[in-house]
Amino acid sequence: MTTPSDAQPRLARLAWWTLGVNLLVIIWGAFVRASGSGAGCGNHWPLCNGQVIPQSPTLHTIVELTHRVTSGVALLFVVALVVGTRRGFAPGHRARAAAVAAMVLMLVEAGIGAGLVKFELVAHNASMARAWSLAAHLVNTQLLLGAIALTGWWSAGHPAIRLRGRAWWVVAGLLGLMVVGTTGAIVSLGDTLFPATSLQAGLAQDQDPAAHPLIRLRVWHPLLAITIGSGLLVLSLVAPKWRHDAMTARASRTLTGVVLTQWGLGVATLALLVPVPLQLLHLLTADLLWLTVLWVGAALGADQAATTPARS
Repeated sequence: MTTPSDAQPRLARLAWWTLGVNLLVIIWGAFVRASGSGAGCGNHWPLCNGQVIPQSPTLHTIVELTHRVTSGVALLFVVALVVGTRRGFAPGHRARAAAVAAMVLMLVEAGIGAGLVKFELVAHNASMARAWSLAAHLVNTQLLLGAIALTGWWSAGHPAIRLRGRAWWVVAGLLGLMVVGTTGAIVSLGDTLFPATSLQAGLAQDQDPAAHPLIRLRVWHPLLAITIGSGLLVLSLVAPKWRHDAMTARASRTLTGVVLTQWGLGVATLALLVPVPLQLLHLLTADLLWLTVLWVGAALGADQAATTPARS
């Protein structure tokens, strides 16, 4: 029989592994976009150029096919998480609900990816439809990471999260990060399709009223990143005063470090004309920032009176 002490550590570890695998898939997906490999399998999905294993694949085909295979592996991890939580916890347990949410969001993620391929919103497509599809892709990804992280959090035996009082400031921070992430996805697409030859040339592009909308939207991302980041720094300072415990203090210190790191990466990415390695590191840090804010919220809203029921 499965007991709480047996189920919790195993399922928590599985959730953290699932989170790590999905982060790798997300970063590789960004590389697919940055390298122009989104059309590497043509407009075929789930097949690649009409084949299960393409013959004489190009480099772009290998990059895109690798993303699809790793996405399949990530899906299997989420399926294992759903099965594990159903076996390890009683009906109604919040870890089970979070795992199911992760499964639904993973399927939505696959659907968005398939739509991008089938409607050819990849490679050199510069339409706003592609931009908004990528923005939706990013928001869904954030929600997916959050659901997986909460599965691990609750599987480890942490109490329920009650959104009361000041914990709502965390919700505002998460919504702000969604907006920043959306503009970041659009900016990354614009930088890929319309690269600037110098920082001065890029600034001139931003101010040109005749420039493509993807270029004219670039100015909003750093402004929003500074605004939301400043609010998160304030949150990291006041959260330990709102709740005096080691978990909140540790999460708040981490939040300060991640915000400052992300700002530094943003400046370096802009100054060096958006090199692909820095794009990927910037995206990874953005995802870690999202998860860190969620961690602060979980610490602030933790209900110490809650129990963690599990079936034996």
